[in-house]
Amino acid sequence: MDFPSCFGEHAVQVADPFVGNGSRTTQNLVTSLYQTKFAGASRLITVTWCKNLMGQGLAVAVDDLSSQCTCKVDMKPWFFWKKKGCKSFEEGASNMLLFWDLSSAKFGSGPEPLESFFVAVVSDQEVVLLIGDMCEEAFKKTLAKPLSPDTTLISRREHLFGKTLYTTNAQFGESGRSHEIMIECQTVGPKEPYLCVRIDRQLVLQVKRLMWKFRGNHTIIVDDLPVELFWDVHNWFFNPNDAHAVFMFQTCLLSDKSWSSVASSTSLLQWQQTDNCCKSKNCQGPGFSLLLLAWKSEW
Repeated sequence: MDFPSCFGEHAVQVADPFVGNGSRTTQNLVTSLYQTKFAGASRLITVTWCKNLMGQGLAVAVDDLSSQCTCKVDMKPWFFWKKKGCKSFEEGASNMLLFWDLSSAKFGSGPEPLESFFVAVVSDQEVVLLIGDMCEEAFKKTLAKPLSPDTTLISRREHLFGKTLYTTNAQFGESGRSHEIMIECQTVGPKEPYLCVRIDRQLVLQVKRLMWKFRGNHTIIVDDLPVELFWDVHNWFFNPNDAHAVFMFQTCLLSDKSWSSVASSTSLLQWQQTDNCCKSKNCQGPGFSLLLLAWKSEW
């Protein structure tokens, strides 16, 4: 599936070409993929928050399960659009509305708001997706029925920036709590390269002699749920012109064959498409995957 750009149909790149003195300008993106059901059929809704020198933006796309984009609402950086409002569109035979209120939203260093906001997708007077903590305000604004119980977050993709330390938060089960994920990776300097991953500050993975183990996987347990952790830091050692690493946490275990096809690929979308394995008969439900793109920065 093609993930929507925040800045139009022809800006799908994850990173811009080299500019200026050779520095790389990278969009800070957070993309969440939801599976839901309305109008008698399953749908995928992709929500992308972005942040770059132009400002911040939001893109929402509705797709059917054949990965055919049937609708896209693309709001430009905030300099050009209101921080609350509503847009209407059609998806097949359904009349849909997108509501958002970011007027009081509080942000951290990333592109996604942390609190005091809502984004709602409404189909035929039913809320099929609701994001944010202002639920009461959202239902008052939309005048729609409560959120569909069929809506599930099945994947999330984030860009992280740092020198050796990268942190984010994630929830791996619907009934679980949010956990802090901390990735520490040393690839240069006098010390031997290593990789450490901590969940809520508890060490769950340590890889020594990382130059020889730059790609691999390991099963960890979070909230009594097996989570497969994949890492690929090949670029940090051998491809400095594309200096990002990839980490993936997935609640459904992949077979050796599936991992082989993922690890040998340089396509980020192919990593993301491993979500499909969670729909196999060996898994209960669609599962969840967290894909982290880690970029080295000098600040």
